[in-house]
Amino acid sequence: MTMIIDCHGHYTTAPTAHNEWRDAQKVTFKAGNAPPPYPAISDDEIRDTLEANQIRLLRERGADMTIFSPRASAMAHHVGDERMSTAWSRANNDLIARCVALYPDIFAGVCMLPQNPNAGIGGSIEELERCVTQLGFVGCNLNPDPGGGHFTSPPLTDRFWYPFYEKMIELDVPAMIHVSGSCNPGLHATGAYYIAADTIAFMQLIEGDLFADFPTLRFIIPHGGGAVPYHWGRYRGLADMLNKPDLAGHVMNNVFFDTCVYHQPGINLLADVIANKNILFGSEMVGAVRGIDPTTGQYFDDTKRYVDALAISDAERHAIFEGNARRVFPRLDALLKEKGR
Repeated sequence: MTMIIDCHGHYTTAPTAHNEWRDAQKVTFKAGNAPPPYPAISDDEIRDTLEANQIRLLRERGADMTIFSPRASAMAHHVGDERMSTAWSRANNDLIARCVALYPDIFAGVCMLPQNPNAGIGGSIEELERCVTQLGFVGCNLNPDPGGGHFTSPPLTDRFWYPFYEKMIELDVPAMIHVSGSCNPGLHATGAYYIAADTIAFMQLIEGDLFADFPTLRFIIPHGGGAVPYHWGRYRGLADMLNKPDLAGHVMNNVFFDTCVYHQPGINLLADVIANKNILFGSEMVGAVRGIDPTTGQYFDDTKRYVDALAISDAERHAIFEGNARRVFPRLDALLKEKGR
């Protein structure tokens, strides 16, 4: 029987005290003072936020588990300095670890990183290692633009990132390429910035030769790959003009897209254009689009319905729902096998 593994979940419903501490951290940073101690949050408070939201929806929609990370829009790597980002990252990742400990059959942890536009990558390497080796996480979220909408960081193919990639390979974990909140007034966070960043990241990978140096490196580009599947001919053509190999070998052994596309025609196109081996089921609920589609009467982000409706084989559907996630997240596969799943 196929497991339904949602590769893209965020703790968007974190306890109020957690978010209030973040607000206090911002205020004290501006004043040059230390933040207050992190609040005591009970297991029951965590259970309440999850049972009423993510877990309820998983059960209602027929999914089994979520690969779970801190709220993406709240990572806000552009706020403060690296020290502030480190404290915020650790607080978030420790909270995710508690969610996983309370519901080990439902959640698998993915960490945010203490990135900052003025910081190196060393702190992110340390936090990744802590989260994987001490907290049992299975992956990370890597922000290609910690500047929050200004794209001042080196492209993902730059050697700036290489020490981090080496650690990813050592730990055998993938990264979801995921930006955070936008501080650029011209870029709506979830409607423009996220989709633009997904597309920009893919183009950076086409322009470089990253996977020649790191043939086992694995990236998930969320939100259905941004504009990439819709403009697949453009990217194949640009690769040809840049004298790059065919995309199938140049990037698509290492890059995967999720199904966070919130209508049936979009999922149909994704499945038609992108090879089955490169698609992972994801919903990002409770996330950017939370309402009910008036044309269907169903939640926009109930993406399982769209995958169920695809005209594909049972084997292909199994790959999207389970098989590809277990291959891209080998530490998750190992955890599931330990439990006989």
